[in-house]
Amino acid sequence: MLSRLINFLQKCWWCSSDHHAHSGSDTTGWQDGLLWYKDSGQHLTGDFSMAVVQANNLLEDQSQIESGSLSLLDSGPYGTFVGVYDGHGGPETSRYINDNLFQNLKRFTAEDNSMSMDVIRKAFQETEEGFISVVAKEWLKKPQLAAVGSCCLVGVICNGILYIANLGDSRAVLGRVVRATGEVLAIQLSAEHNASIESVRQELKSMHPDDSQIVVLKHNVWRVKGLIQVSRSIGDAYLKKAEFNREPLYAKFRLHEPITRPILSAEPSISVLELQPHDKFLIFASDGLWEHLGNQEAVDIVQNQPHHVRPVTHKL
Repeated sequence: MLSRLINFLQKCWWCSSDHHAHSGSDTTGWQDGLLWYKDSGQHLTGDFSMAVVQANNLLEDQSQIESGSLSLLDSGPYGTFVGVYDGHGGPETSRYINDNLFQNLKRFTAEDNSMSMDVIRKAFQETEEGFISVVAKEWLKKPQLAAVGSCCLVGVICNGILYIANLGDSRAVLGRVVRATGEVLAIQLSAEHNASIESVRQELKSMHPDDSQIVVLKHNVWRVKGLIQVSRSIGDAYLKKAEFNREPLYAKFRLHEPITRPILSAEPSISVLELQPHDKFLIFASDGLWEHLGNQEAVDIVQNQPHHVRPVTHKL
């Protein structure tokens, strides 16, 4: 499995001209069985590559790159937006994020006429509230939507500043050149919210001191309430609002005790970095990649591929 995954990554990050070897293509990418990839594209500050490997019977994940105006105003800031949305329980939340998060970001950027952590935070909150309203509207017809959610990793590059916002356990890693040696080191930029991390479990316990079952070790995996591995997400309304912790939601999702406060959060962790000439590339990926590769291994794969790039290049 690991060797196959690395081969997929090499296909993605190596600009091959051997297009006839693949089973199908169009202007937006190439399809090869369960692998979709785009060898090379351009955005405002560099080049990008993308790949998606379908691991489940139903593809629950979405991703996007938007480059150009980050505002609804013609005079607003320009930049690049990257989103990785790792869905769980179904594809509805990740699709909703894909359709709405960037538009919400553009609206709040237009209101402030600038990019900021506050703009990103408001865009996340608007997207969360929008999907919860969909769950409420469809409650009687599609109660299972209350148990659908998504991790959400976003990167925004604007005026030489990189903003990273994350909910869940996707990850953004920077490849930075050490000028003295020429070595490219991996620097993780995103904070993760997986119950396997001790600090995440402690955070949950501190927020729910009266709940001895807030995190449970189930089949050797730490889970929030024994149900879900991440402590922050968009969606998962059944773990946030009491009105969705009841019938007609399937019994396997319902908690025995009433919800008195949200168990999961939709508050993203946000970091800001001023990009430097020795910052060579960025990798954005869901936990499906990071379960198989360490940060430095992934950076080495990108660095060792014969792809000629400009000084600051952002790869996915």
